Amino acid sequence: MNKVSWGPMTLALLLTGCATLKPVDLPDETASAPAAAPLWTELNAARPGDWFLLLNEGSTALDWRLRTIASATESLDLQTFLWKEDETGLRLFRQILEAADRGVRVRLLLDDSFTIGENDLIYDFAQHPNIEFRIYNPFRHRPDSMALRQLLNLGEFSRIDHRMHNKTMIIDNRAVILGGRNLADEYFGHHETGNFRDMELLCAGTIVQKISRQFDAFWNNNWSFPAEQVLNRPPPEHDLEHYRTALRKLSVTGPDESPGQRKQFWIDAAADGAPGRAVLLADIPAKSSPADHGERPNQLALELIEWIDRAQEELIMVSAYLIPTPELEAAVERAEKRGVEVRILTNSLQSNNHTAAHSAYRHHVHRLIRHGADLHEVRSHAKDRSHYMRMPVDDKKLGLHAKLMLIDRKDVFIGSANMDPRSLTLNTEIGLFIESPVLNRQLRELLEIDFDKRNAWHLQVTESGDIVWVSDETTRDSQPADSAFQRLEDWFLGKLPIEAKM
Repeated sequence: MNKVSWGPMTLALLLTGCATLKPVDLPDETASAPAAAPLWTELNAARPGDWFLLLNEGSTALDWRLRTIASATESLDLQTFLWKEDETGLRLFRQILEAADRGVRVRLLLDDSFTIGENDLIYDFAQHPNIEFRIYNPFRHRPDSMALRQLLNLGEFSRIDHRMHNKTMIIDNRAVILGGRNLADEYFGHHETGNFRDMELLCAGTIVQKISRQFDAFWNNNWSFPAEQVLNRPPPEHDLEHYRTALRKLSVTGPDESPGQRKQFWIDAAADGAPGRAVLLADIPAKSSPADHGERPNQLALELIEWIDRAQEELIMVSAYLIPTPELEAAVERAEKRGVEVRILTNSLQSNNHTAAHSAYRHHVHRLIRHGADLHEVRSHAKDRSHYMRMPVDDKKLGLHAKLMLIDRKDVFIGSANMDPRSLTLNTEIGLFIESPVLNRQLRELLEIDFDKRNAWHLQVTESGDIVWVSDETTRDSQPADSAFQRLEDWFLGKLPIEAKM
């Protein structure tokens, strides 16, 4: 019989009892003033006021990210939940490094959930004189193992369970990209096995300065740590030049376009962008501690419910993870009682990348349908999935990652928040609620392909009260699954009391 090695386990338990991480106290920094570069003054003259361009497809969204970075003349502020060192992530790193080399002030704010294995890159980038890198709500103990990192930080679980899920990129304080995409291949259609259908906005106008002030609130928060204070120092042979050389070897970087062509893209975007009046919905970062119940990040959730209560005719909800909180569920039911038509698109068991989230959602399906919701679930092998990923697609799966809402024929919400307890009560989130019949119509048209039975299961109730899943070619009396094991896992997770953490 093998003996249990108590040494590492005892060490782990002792470490969890060590002193907790204390917040930092740094001088406040503010965003750079809106740049006065010719591009921005010409755009503002040609198209004054706020405008909003939908970034529907991953390839377009990536091109615009790289294009906006290439357009930066004075400042770049980026806030995100996840950033991988894959093809997409490295292309963005290279473009940002080139911006910093030409004198652009760069501030990068990254949540600490998925920084494992990225210690060297983050540390070295932070050494650039024009780049500041901060980590939000960091883990105190930082081994390069997700399981071990969670174990060693158990003593601070109540703090690290609260994450920064915001996703924004602000260029020159003149334009911003905001929405659901993290910075990795699967959010832009470049992954070899599975990709997401997502949605973002490219915005310009006065709304940008409001988003910029929100970025400053997180940047100056006591739980946003300078990278060099929390990361382990990398091996001596690694430095910024090491990564600069590696990034130069990338065969593909940004869009292959001249400055004149880049300017024309901006002119066309401003001309095509929908007009609208935007309201910023954003959670406030905790000051004392993310674990402080009195500082719950539920400001966005409360405002969303207020907007839902204004719906008179139609409510369309698209959410990767749909686990309605009691408040959200009640708001949807109030809308249905007013005669509002409610249509919902979320992930199926097959397309959901978090089985536990689907297991919790499954408890709400009967109630949603019983109260009148028209419910649809994304098919992992949607017939039109090539719309969201590189060819060939035969061996690739589609998942939903978009977070948006349409109210009647004039209002639109797009942001980082899912309709689940994690987004609405635990994580910080950001989004825009925009009064714009034009943007509403454009988004409505783009969503037709997603609700189509070629690409989504339509959940319907039979005369006997059972739920069936209907596609363009078949009807199933049990939820579609990849295997019997997937069904078993879904059943088992559904028995656990984990919904409040999903």
